[in-house]
Amino acid sequence: MSAVSKPHEIVERALDLSTADGCVVIADEESSANLRWAGNALTTNGVTRGRTLTVIATMDGKEGTASGVVSRSAVTVDDLEPLVRAAEAAARAAGPAEDAQPLVTGVPVAGDFTDAPAETSSAVFTDFAPALGEAFARARSGGRELYGFAHHRLTSTYLGTSTGVRLRHDQPTGTLEVNAKSAGSGGAAPRSAWAGRSTRDFKDVDPAALDVELATRLGWAERRIELPAGRYETLLPPTAVADLLIYQLWSSAGRDAAEGRTVFSKPGGGTRVGETLSELPLTLRSDPHEPGLESAPFVIAHASGDDASVFDNGLPLAPTAWVRDGKLDRLVTTRHSAGLTGLPVAPGIGNVILEGGDDERSLAEMVAGTERGLLLTCLWYIREVDPATLLLTGLTRDGVYLVENGEVAGEVNNFRFNESPVDLLSRAAEAGRTEKTLPREWSDWFTRAAMPALRIPDFNMSSVSQGV
Repeated sequence: MSAVSKPHEIVERALDLSTADGCVVIADEESSANLRWAGNALTTNGVTRGRTLTVIATMDGKEGTASGVVSRSAVTVDDLEPLVRAAEAAARAAGPAEDAQPLVTGVPVAGDFTDAPAETSSAVFTDFAPALGEAFARARSGGRELYGFAHHRLTSTYLGTSTGVRLRHDQPTGTLEVNAKSAGSGGAAPRSAWAGRSTRDFKDVDPAALDVELATRLGWAERRIELPAGRYETLLPPTAVADLLIYQLWSSAGRDAAEGRTVFSKPGGGTRVGETLSELPLTLRSDPHEPGLESAPFVIAHASGDDASVFDNGLPLAPTAWVRDGKLDRLVTTRHSAGLTGLPVAPGIGNVILEGGDDERSLAEMVAGTERGLLLTCLWYIREVDPATLLLTGLTRDGVYLVENGEVAGEVNNFRFNESPVDLLSRAAEAGRTEKTLPREWSDWFTRAAMPALRIPDFNMSSVSQGV
């Protein structure tokens, strides 16, 4: 086998092998490290590495330009020519690509394009692991058992095209999830509480603080209160807000809106860009250079869809406000869909931030200001019911608490909810301090988020759930 195996060399070799009119090659080098624990003791740990190569071939024809995309993992140099030829065959067999555009040009070559891929290892947990052990000891002495996992992934992406684009991005992604359990008293069911964190390097997560938070929630759950379904004043913590607004962002393709298929479609035609979505001065934005939430500063598209195009690979990304001061400001567009709709080019970006609330107002202070309402921990099993209104349904999980006169009175049963995040923004009565959070439902796909807690006067708990 050839000694040519470095990621940038793989990209260059694939481009050299191409006989297509245009070619895009994306090499993703990934390494990951993880820790898992149960019952206050580590159970497993491990490190993995892998490579995925995506080749996109474009073929010009009388009726337009076609594209073919083939991705394979564990690619060696010997696999390159068959992979390139497969992409070219896919392009020849395809009809003209609707999203066809000239491949991106004029982007400066990344200075680190030829550098070795970044790698993670168990060393990322050097400080975290001992602190976790101390949390185990405190939990054990307090009658709690901690379960959970810590996962760190580092992906180095090398992007090369036949038009001279040579870009590289290193993306660290870390997640920490902890469940605490304690035995119920007097024959009551065991109690459970959850906390999670998103991190780039595990230097900004504190297992002791999480254990304190979980112990507090387990204490709240010592008193059980049954409540019926209905509309309740509800405090949504940042993690729940993130899960809802990430789904909103995923549903904000400009073309879909212009064609009348989404909540952002304007009755009679066009989109709702410019309309007020919230009376609060909230701004929902993305920025590839946001401190602590950094993401790729250029388009990386392994496939085309309503909100992404393989022809846009390498297109620079800029800070984008999706909602600005309560008004819908942008919808997600490719160069192609922007041309169809007349909307500005606004590709998706790998993070999302909601701000504009009271930076001095913590969730605890919002609880203290509540006469009677519910405090959620998180949401799960979120599914779309109606795309025209973006009505979502899902369940509460790991703790719903009744707040009375500014204090948590006890834990209540779980609920199924039916709500639209767009409608929630219009009804939100208060937003607190924006903080980095882990979206629990979408943590396998989207982790870089910062959100405030929201107060919703009439959150729709549509039925009682037996979920935990």
